[in-house]
Amino acid sequence: MRNPSDPRALPGADPHTGNRLVDPVTGYDTTGHDWGGIRELNTPFPRIAVIALLLTFLYSVITWILLPAWPTGNDYTRGLLGLDQGRMARDGYQAVDATRQGWLAGFSDPDFAALASDDLLMAQAMPAAARLFADNCAACHGDAGAGGPGFPALNDADWLWGGAPETVAETIALGINATDNSRFAEMAAFDWLEPAERQALVDHVVALPQGTAATDSPGAVLFADNCAACHGDGGTGGLMTGAPSLADGAVIYGQDAAAVRTTLRHGRRGVMPGWSGRLSGTEINLLALYVATLPEAAP
Repeated sequence: MRNPSDPRALPGADPHTGNRLVDPVTGYDTTGHDWGGIRELNTPFPRIAVIALLLTFLYSVITWILLPAWPTGNDYTRGLLGLDQGRMARDGYQAVDATRQGWLAGFSDPDFAALASDDLLMAQAMPAAARLFADNCAACHGDAGAGGPGFPALNDADWLWGGAPETVAETIALGINATDNSRFAEMAAFDWLEPAERQALVDHVVALPQGTAATDSPGAVLFADNCAACHGDGGTGGLMTGAPSLADGAVIYGQDAAAVRTTLRHGRRGVMPGWSGRLSGTEINLLALYVATLPEAAP
């Protein structure tokens, strides 16, 4: 006889099934395990799971035979369909590039006025130009060309070298202070000034964009003698020679007293690389036309 405490000997056990207790709700046998009155059912593996596993296995075998599946060193098996994803990617790129080359060829001749007047061409080209700008220029000049500390804004009317597309294309190709052939601009250090003179000049330059700079102060005299030759009378700009305006908000390095004092003490010599080694002449023309339109798109 079995021990009466054995759960398999509980009332309802079937002697023909080895005293296994049958669950009266589901009709399944129990395993004989009992956890505080909770009995474990001996349920069969779900048929739907078996079917799903079989279908998954069949699908894997079919795809293994038909599609690329196994690496073979520097290559891989193509399968019965002979698919080559690398070739498919190249074909897709070549198709896109062929379409792109069609309209891009128009920018090989830098007749910027004619290009800008072709609305259909501009609609095709400007999205690609925006991508060129994002890939090559935005890291320094900002996504919308708004500039930042040490980098001039490109979306306003103030240009160091001129904002015509022809001039912008030349700046992009040559760069600034990058090589012997680049545009050259340098702010000399004025550390030879006496501290009192330097402070007077700082005060004058800080007051320029606010419109409160006196014309007969010691700082104004120092500015006229030492700065106006590059920055222009009243600090309104450097006649497209690379010297920025000091009388508006288009300031590259900042125009608070600390920034101006640092500039006077140490000078400035920003560098922009030339892009002729990275971009084609056609791409440079496209990018120059895009940059020249940034002031129009500025809010």
